[in-house]
Amino acid sequence: MTVVEDRPLEPIEVVRVRVPKRSFASELRAIKIVWRRELIRFKNDRMRIVTALVQPFLFLFVLGGGLQQLASAGTHGVDLKTFIYPGILCMTVMFTAMFSAASIVWDREFGFLREMMVAPVRRSSIVIGKCFGGATVATFQGLIVLAVAWTVHVPYSLALIVGVLALQLLLAFSITAFGLAVAIRIKTMQSFMGVMQMIILPMYFISGALFPVAGLPAWLTVLNRIDPVAYAVDPMRRLVFGQLSISPAARHVLDPGISWWGWRMPAVLEAAVVLLLGLALLGVAIWEFSSTE
Repeated sequence: MTVVEDRPLEPIEVVRVRVPKRSFASELRAIKIVWRRELIRFKNDRMRIVTALVQPFLFLFVLGGGLQQLASAGTHGVDLKTFIYPGILCMTVMFTAMFSAASIVWDREFGFLREMMVAPVRRSSIVIGKCFGGATVATFQGLIVLAVAWTVHVPYSLALIVGVLALQLLLAFSITAFGLAVAIRIKTMQSFMGVMQMIILPMYFISGALFPVAGLPAWLTVLNRIDPVAYAVDPMRRLVFGQLSISPAARHVLDPGISWWGWRMPAVLEAAVVLLLGLALLGVAIWEFSSTE
């Protein structure tokens, strides 16, 4: 018979887990971490950087160069590539921001989103961090396209560089916020891409990025005026055309601006429209994400 000695049980050390209290500093740290994560993901995906530039360059050099002969009569001597260049700057930002917003769908599919949602931070901080991250990534892509301005006869200046980057950042912020508001309610990447292509492409084409907005049919004029992207394309075109020496007739036809009842909106007001729209969409995304289980 085996005798088992009774030994007193050793006390088990309890590991205390302390959840820090929420504070403004902790929320800022959460925003910074999510923002930095988006940048790291973009940096490590070299193929994404390259493929995101294929479509803008195709539109700029292949479409612009191929249609130059047909469009020469309507552009009053201005190179078609020069005319569509502001729209290409917006296109680069739009599509990159859209793909950045898709990261929330990937995070949901792979389970990482659930881990983020149980973190001791406000859900609004997660959304804001993703929105800032997507806007930063999209603006960086736009900077690459800005670097090829000389190939379409657009001279560089400090005002051009600062103005274009500011407008690209505003547009990237708004499109990322819009993408997040849509992505939060979508479960699969296939559905998200289908919905975004159905919405983003019409918005881009109606904005006047590839054609002058003067003398359009009445129905297309109405759609152009209510298209949010048009309020980013027009000030972008003003900046680019401000660097060009072209005839008054060409400027009148190619850069008529957005007018309401004969009053042309100032570029600052157009940029404010884009910013306010982005803030409103960010608020919608935060509300949707906060109500998501």
